[in-house]
Amino acid sequence: MKRSLVFATAISSFFVTATTAFGFSGQAQAFSFSGSSSGTWGQPTPGSLDTNPTYTGVGTKTFTWGQPSSPSILPNKLVFDGSSFSGDTDSVFKIGELRYFNETVLKGTSVEFVPLNLNLSLNSPVGINQVFNFNFHLVNTPNTSTNPQENADSVFIDTNLAYNSFTIAGNKYTLELTGFNPDVSQLSIKALEGGTATTAVYARIKTIPEPATIAGLCLVGIYLVSRKKSLQNSYSRIQNSDS
Repeated sequence: MKRSLVFATAISSFFVTATTAFGFSGQAQAFSFSGSSSGTWGQPTPGSLDTNPTYTGVGTKTFTWGQPSSPSILPNKLVFDGSSFSGDTDSVFKIGELRYFNETVLKGTSVEFVPLNLNLSLNSPVGINQVFNFNFHLVNTPNTSTNPQENADSVFIDTNLAYNSFTIAGNKYTLELTGFNPDVSQLSIKALEGGTATTAVYARIKTIPEPATIAGLCLVGIYLVSRKKSLQNSYSRIQNSDS
């Protein structure tokens, strides 16, 4: 019984090693890259209370929204400036800069979401020019507090992976926005009424796993669970046999 248990353990270890190797064999190799970015704003989505959404700048790098509460002020504004960059896959790099101007606008004239069409142009590896779409959530407060901090408005970045991808040497990659800070998770910026917030935007190029890799990893997980139960049952039988 004990020899059988050792043999079964050896066989299962071989199986897990072989399956893991099979799964990871489909993963793409890391590569270094360099290039530049640019971005334009897309068609916004009004919120449920935005009965008279007012905006400009669709198709440009400068987006404004909301009807100013007086002729002496401007609407809210977002400006995205692309930048040059370099790095390695799965490393965080600066992909651009965002400027946010917060003004006081009339109720019902704002929007809630606006997409950024972010163009990634790689010159190394050469020939990659791909647009990725990300949503920005615009939170406009009603300005009813006497505390300026509570009246501040915010912009949240959607860090979900883009649906678009590009291919290098037969492997697929996509772009992920990681936030406004390279070291910690910062997904929003805030500006006081009449104030401005400027921040860098960070991203990461990620590998899209091949189906064989995903299936291999799932198979490993399932097998480890069943192996544990099998070993426990075998150990119980040995204990009963020795007693």
